[in-house]
Amino acid sequence: MNKLFIFICLLFISVYCHSQHLLVNDSLTRTATIKSINNGNEIIFTPETPALNQIAGAPKAFYTHFWEFGDGHYSTEEKPKHIYKNKGEYEVKLWVTNNYDNGKPPTTRPKKIAVNSITTDYNDIASMDDSFILKRNREPLPEEEMVVVMSYKNEKEYVTNGKIYLFYNELKYKADNFELLETRTHHNEKSISANSFAYTNNIDDDGTYLASVNNDIIKSSAILQDSTVKTNLPLTISESKAIYKDWSLLEFDNMEPNKERNIFFSLKTTPEMVKDTSAIISVRGVYVPDSNYDNHKIKDMEMEIVTSHDPNKMSSNGSIMNYRLVRFKTLKYKIKFQNNGEGPARTIRLETDIPEMLDKSTLEVVDMYPKCDICPKQEVLYSCLDTTYTNTQAIFTFKNIYLPGSEQKNVKEYDSTKGFVKYKIKFAKDFHKKKTKSRTAIIFDKNEPIITNYATTRFIPGISIGAKVGYNSFNDLKNSESYFFGATLSPYKSYRWYWQIELMNNLHNYDAQTNILDEFVQGPQGLRFFQRTTTDISYENIDWDIPVLIRYNVNNYIGLGAGFQNTISLSEKQSQTSLIEQFEGQEPGGFVFNTITDNTSTTNSFTNLRTGLLFEATAGFARIGPSLGARYIMNFKDNFNYWQFYAIWKF
Repeated sequence: MNKLFIFICLLFISVYCHSQHLLVNDSLTRTATIKSINNGNEIIFTPETPALNQIAGAPKAFYTHFWEFGDGHYSTEEKPKHIYKNKGEYEVKLWVTNNYDNGKPPTTRPKKIAVNSITTDYNDIASMDDSFILKRNREPLPEEEMVVVMSYKNEKEYVTNGKIYLFYNELKYKADNFELLETRTHHNEKSISANSFAYTNNIDDDGTYLASVNNDIIKSSAILQDSTVKTNLPLTISESKAIYKDWSLLEFDNMEPNKERNIFFSLKTTPEMVKDTSAIISVRGVYVPDSNYDNHKIKDMEMEIVTSHDPNKMSSNGSIMNYRLVRFKTLKYKIKFQNNGEGPARTIRLETDIPEMLDKSTLEVVDMYPKCDICPKQEVLYSCLDTTYTNTQAIFTFKNIYLPGSEQKNVKEYDSTKGFVKYKIKFAKDFHKKKTKSRTAIIFDKNEPIITNYATTRFIPGISIGAKVGYNSFNDLKNSESYFFGATLSPYKSYRWYWQIELMNNLHNYDAQTNILDEFVQGPQGLRFFQRTTTDISYENIDWDIPVLIRYNVNNYIGLGAGFQNTISLSEKQSQTSLIEQFEGQEPGGFVFNTITDNTSTTNSFTNLRTGLLFEATAGFARIGPSLGARYIMNFKDNFNYWQFYAIWKF
């Protein structure tokens, strides 16, 4: 007893210590501090960041930065210099993102900056190439805060009042991906209610924009932003409402010509965010520059869900798809990379897996950075992107380019060291419903390859409804006639193993074995005579069969299955006919002097429950379409084992 008590105590102490250790580790947070040097209204900001936890085998870890200066301006430089226009107190915020690092991004406390004098002239320099831009400070990672920047510009020749919409949380995902924590405005933009939206499902998504954190790539890929001025604002709002669950609507006023403004949205990614780290989610911005008109612009910003902030990544818009609807769907992939070397890369080779269910001949490069032409068949000296193929891969090769390295001397902006290839590809004519995945080996010049994450494709099971008719053959029953019809339910076009449940309406007529009773009967006046009683019983049943089985498709044409079947008689009519024959003398061959006929019938409901095993095979179109099958049912009740022959068509 003492030994047992000591063992339990030691176990409790060890568990407690271990849990305390885990608690301490989980509660450890890294912090970054904002340092500043004031020179009147010119402030130089410097971040103090904790040491990085290098991921083994990855390129050298580094930080990227996003600053908000509290006056409506921002910067992505590591050590920015900012000139404030007016005196006052400003709250400066910093978001630091760790790349190729094992830990969480450091947290930063905002810092109050007091500008008491104007010593440097403020120049309001226009920086926007377009009148409406969406940016973000990092890719979305579950349970992490990110910032979306919405920049808008007045291109009119007069002062305008207008509206800004931000749509988020796509309806196609059950759980919310974002929680809007805060909206920071600096030009008296006012939040208003917007509940009177209409619905529509006619959505044109040709103008999507796969945005980037950095300015350089944004400018190089501006073609992806649909800058066409739209004129039907109610339709745009209706379409947006059909895609997104939530939205924020702001009104602005008194915006001078050529003025530029920024709005900052802090979004907290939820724990329920889509767990597929190769999935692409999006937010949408709508800019109405003048409330007197319906003219407006739309920006869709696509983002890849990540588990860590690594620049080398592969993502796809086909992470989860409905298999029934993918026949004419085009998949889009994006491969991102960054040169982390000490010198520029002249050749970049991307060896990308192409799943067998995709048709390589339909692959088309949509966009790339560094921007260049597609290589012709002959060798050229100018910059170009070449695409070649193996049996399982597509190989994209940037030739004769210049992509600076993040460790290169005089390179201060990490964004200039990043690139990407975006391509689209269609499904092959015949492919199976199974999970696929692909990744990319990124090779800078002659360096060792960097392997990206897997971009996965999964299919929603979908439902296939089948129509089934057939005939039941009971060898042990007399004069049996049994026909059935019903429906089946199973996953749509399953590849190998899948479940199936059925409901069959069964019409069954059969006779019981004829029963003959011979006996001597004492009649009136003491006379004995021979009597024969012949009894016939027939059944007319309406049965419900409910089979539940596991099936396996050997190939596209042969399928096997096994499972259980429950049968209950919804209606059972029993008809009994008794014929009594009385013979003279002591033998049945004598003269029949009397005949008595008796007919009775009874009807019962929900009786005669039978359970059994079933085994079956089908031939035809095993996955979808018509096929023929044979099934043997072994009932646990005597005389009810039978064969079932049927035709089925799955839709």
